[in-house]
Amino acid sequence: MTYKGKRNWRNLLKPRNPREKKKLGGMILSAVLALILVGFISLTAFFALAKFTTAKIMSKDMVPMASSQFYDINGDLISTVDSEEDRIPVSISKVPKNLQNAFLAAEDIRFYQHGGIDFKGIARAIYTYIRYDEVQGGSTITQQLAKNYFLTQERTLTRKIHEAFIALQIEQKYTKKEILEMYMNQIYFGQGAYGVETAANTYFGKHVEDLDLAEAAMIAGIPKSPNYYNPKANPKAAKARQETVLSQMEKYNFITPEEHKKASEEKLEYKSLTSNPGSKSYFIDYCIQILIDKFGPDAVYKQGLKVYTSLDPTMQKAAERAAALTPTYYTDNNKLKQPQSAIVAIDPKTGYIKAMIGGRGTDQFNRAVMAERQPGSAFKPFVYLSWNPQNYDRRFHGKMTYRRALTYSYNIPAIKISEKYGNSNVLKLAKKMGITTLVEDGPQSDDNSAMALGGLTHGVTPLEMAGAYGAIANMGKFNKPTPIVKIVDRNGKTIYEHKADPVTVAKPSSVYMLISMMEDVMTRGTGRGAAISRPSAGKTGTTSEYRDAWFVGFTPNLAAAVWIGDDNNDSLGGMTGGGEPATLWRTFMTYAVEELPVEDFERPSGFKEPVRVSEPNDDKKAEEDKKKKEAEEKKKKAADEKKEAQDAKPSESGSKASSRESSAPRSSIAPPPVRPPKQ
Repeated sequence: MTYKGKRNWRNLLKPRNPREKKKLGGMILSAVLALILVGFISLTAFFALAKFTTAKIMSKDMVPMASSQFYDINGDLISTVDSEEDRIPVSISKVPKNLQNAFLAAEDIRFYQHGGIDFKGIARAIYTYIRYDEVQGGSTITQQLAKNYFLTQERTLTRKIHEAFIALQIEQKYTKKEILEMYMNQIYFGQGAYGVETAANTYFGKHVEDLDLAEAAMIAGIPKSPNYYNPKANPKAAKARQETVLSQMEKYNFITPEEHKKASEEKLEYKSLTSNPGSKSYFIDYCIQILIDKFGPDAVYKQGLKVYTSLDPTMQKAAERAAALTPTYYTDNNKLKQPQSAIVAIDPKTGYIKAMIGGRGTDQFNRAVMAERQPGSAFKPFVYLSWNPQNYDRRFHGKMTYRRALTYSYNIPAIKISEKYGNSNVLKLAKKMGITTLVEDGPQSDDNSAMALGGLTHGVTPLEMAGAYGAIANMGKFNKPTPIVKIVDRNGKTIYEHKADPVTVAKPSSVYMLISMMEDVMTRGTGRGAAISRPSAGKTGTTSEYRDAWFVGFTPNLAAAVWIGDDNNDSLGGMTGGGEPATLWRTFMTYAVEELPVEDFERPSGFKEPVRVSEPNDDKKAEEDKKKKEAEEKKKKAADEKKEAQDAKPSESGSKASSRESSAPRSSIAPPPVRPPKQ
């Protein structure tokens, strides 16, 4: 650059006389002061803005997302629900001292001395980098908490300043123990695990409080690089990192050399605490839906609820055992075995759901709760109870008693009773007993004679049928079925606790008479295949074209519904409620009530049992039914043997035809009926 064609830029700063020199000095000083002022204002504005945004960031509570857990009636963990971050917060009192010290030794040895920012640590890190070209972390545990909870992982000056401001405010707002607890519950450990409890569950299959020194050192070493130091994926690197942590712990006198050596030599065993809930998944999904409806999805997936359920593990195993007897006719296009089955058991006195099988597959369609199917004759008890008589042994048209009509499931008497005493009254009673799917008016109303035989517009669910029969078992007092006993939030506060609130739906005397009739169903009627060695009552249900088969029954302390049907509404090929459903019910109840006291149904105070009218044809009817069933079984057996013989014959090519394997479990009573071909 030139000046008037001769001077270069240096000449501009060279004064020609004292006056110019003084003037130039003043200009330089003014410029410097202006720069300082602008810098100060800019820096002040920047930090003010940073503090303002930091305060805005800090306005939300430091509560990390957490997974909700579900426990059975014994308080044992069933399942941990998936959430955005798989985290189970724990109190620092449950974290072993070795694990706390391991984090301090590995991440922030001056944690209890600094105020959120360790200036000595920063200076040491800078010196180490300059002197030895070795990078050391300068962030404190508080800064890491600030970054992980409030900020992103971007490496910018703005983020670091925010991190520092937040760390200082965290230190002012919380105690050191609270900060360390939040840190250990917040950080990521790989494998989708957040927090020390989930890490202990994921890597060692135990709770954090049960970790030993070697396991604690391994866990504390992972957060530095969760994917790289994952002991399952990179055991060599993880072992080296564990050794570094142990060395630091020894260096700072948290452990002795002997303890260090022992921990280093310990062979670690990796396993997961979480297990597949299996058949319980239907029950858990039902609980989750109830929680979402009541508290919203965030409560389930982010707030770490502890949900104590009514599920009885012994009864659930009994239900699994019974469901395994469901025959298989074919596998459908969705790779599901057909027919499907559902089982629900309820405590009549509380409404607690004790067991639930929603199907036999990996699908999420819970047939126990969502499948609305025709109940057939299993609906008849509502008809007989709506009449509210004092003597069910009166004769129907002079030919048979009502007791006999229900015992052998005759249809005409049920229709006549419903019509005489009002179809609408039957619907009202069933609704009071928990059946919510009924249509009471309009062009598709169930207010008709077909309803008396279980011909409904929408059908019923196994859950609601079990609940309604539970009201009969409870002498006319209905408890709404529920799977949840108590809900506790992450702070240990009970936010919900179920209290039984029974509603009287029928007179005890009428209910007692109905129970007497339903006992006959199981001792000499259509439900003989469901009989167990204690007082029990029930009813079979079979729909037209054999599309649904039911057995619903109860003892004084447990009610259960069994349904079998095809998801595609195909025929069951002659299956009746007194067949496979009765077998499943008997199998379930035999094992489910094994530990329950044997009780008889409570006779109402002042009740006088009417004289039972003799039924001379009962024995003859039972004998006829027995012979008919034996003939059917013999015919089926002969057909099966003939088919097996044909399959065993050599084919034209000289090779034997491959016999078709049946995936259906063999019933202890009779082989499953053959599924008819699709029309």
